[in-house]
Amino acid sequence: MSGNKASAPQLELQGISRHFGGLKVLQDVNLAVPRGGIFGLIGPNGAGKTTVFNLITGLLPPSSGTIRFEGQDLAGVRPHQITRRGIARTFQNIRLFKEMSLIDNVIVGMHTHLNYGTLALLLGSADFRQREQQARERARELLSWVSLDHKAHDTADNLSYGEQRKLELARALATEPRLLLLDEPVAGMNSGEKTEIMKVIQGISGRGFTIFMIEHDMRFVMGLCEDIAVLNFGRIIAQGDGTAIRNDPQVIEAYLGRDDDEPSDPHPAPRATEVPA
Repeated sequence: MSGNKASAPQLELQGISRHFGGLKVLQDVNLAVPRGGIFGLIGPNGAGKTTVFNLITGLLPPSSGTIRFEGQDLAGVRPHQITRRGIARTFQNIRLFKEMSLIDNVIVGMHTHLNYGTLALLLGSADFRQREQQARERARELLSWVSLDHKAHDTADNLSYGEQRKLELARALATEPRLLLLDEPVAGMNSGEKTEIMKVIQGISGRGFTIFMIEHDMRFVMGLCEDIAVLNFGRIIAQGDGTAIRNDPQVIEAYLGRDDDEPSDPHPAPRATEVPA
């Protein structure tokens, strides 16, 4: 990681704020995501985490500040163009074509790179057939990365919840990203499914992709991310490795509350002194 940190960040947010009328959702957010590895952004519900992703992917413009990906300003760049530049994303709510097969779901993710041409598509030309075969081979390879290649021709509707999350990862990878944004990848999962997804994410990272995830499952993030930033009430309050984050007083306060916010109790229960590992 030291080499990555010494180089210019792959993704950089400088002075980012986002207001909805009088509501200040993000205030002067600064983040630098290094190339390679797994970066985590955590915080309580309502802290503004998903808004950060919406700004990065062009779904919302910032009220102020600059977002740069690999040195290029993303201001005014439309979502599909950001995808073409190498940023892919999953969402909190699974968005699959459930009536389609797994392999076709992944091929859908390749649409920005499959320039068939209308005539070639209609005529079924040799070029079209070759590109189609290459797409199917790549889709099957991506399904193997998430351990779903044995179900390539099943419909997505037949998958378990955890498997649907894996398929969503494969489809995001089909856009050929260099940065993968994961929006609460283990939301709603049981412990076994979380373990499986952790292995999948580690495997993707090991293939050279940069992963930036937002989560509020502390144990999952601490076990996976090398660098972690904490967002609370729209501001970054801490950044560092897992040990530093667990023991940061502001983080403990954000997750556990302050003593003076609690009603007096003549027989108080013992209080945790750090965020759970």
